[in-house]
Amino acid sequence: MKILRRIFRFTLKLVLWFFLITIGLTVLYKFVPVPITPLMVIRLYEQAVDKEKSLKLYKDWVPLGKISKNAPQAVIASEDQKFLDHNGFDWDEMKKVWESNKQGKKVRGASTISQQTAKNVFLWPGRNLVRKGLEAYFTFLIEMIWGKERIMTVYLNVIEMGEGIYGIEAAAQHNFKKPAEKLNRNEAALIAAVLPNPRRWSPARPTPYILGRQVWILRQMNNLEQVEMGV
Repeated sequence: MKILRRIFRFTLKLVLWFFLITIGLTVLYKFVPVPITPLMVIRLYEQAVDKEKSLKLYKDWVPLGKISKNAPQAVIASEDQKFLDHNGFDWDEMKKVWESNKQGKKVRGASTISQQTAKNVFLWPGRNLVRKGLEAYFTFLIEMIWGKERIMTVYLNVIEMGEGIYGIEAAAQHNFKKPAEKLNRNEAALIAAVLPNPRRWSPARPTPYILGRQVWILRQMNNLEQVEMGV
């Protein structure tokens, strides 16, 4: 019985510490820039062990007010058109993906911008049930604590946008030699177009496929209502 009580107390402490640390970090990141993410660390390690690569980590945090409104409009049009309306999860899209998977069809994932942000800030890449469960937990936290404007700010500042390039400011400077607040619609759409695989594609050297995605994104931006994110 003593052993069981010790195990119970130890487990209870672990659970309490987990909630304390995760909620504390989420509250902290509501007000301060995210300094580094697990993916950044993983990429640095991959670069360090690859003799053909050099260490690269380009990022420059900027507030939403210093980012062209074209950037959030482009990523919403490209990645998550219901971003302003859902609670972090696009249940309709998830249902479609589930049904398609059951039929053996290969389809794109249903991750929202909120889910992608939670994954990038707090977690490692992967698809196992534990990681997906943690992703749902952190998505709930940031939706409750941050709100949409902060989620978009963090997303645009931490997402991988090229080899060693993170965030819209670094992407704008690297690809177009200008700050993020000067991005026009075409440039923002090109950056959004490469997000599914930013280490394979480049906004500065778009392939015909990327140019086709850019046209589609621009069309979606025109179709969607004007998105205002406090800028």
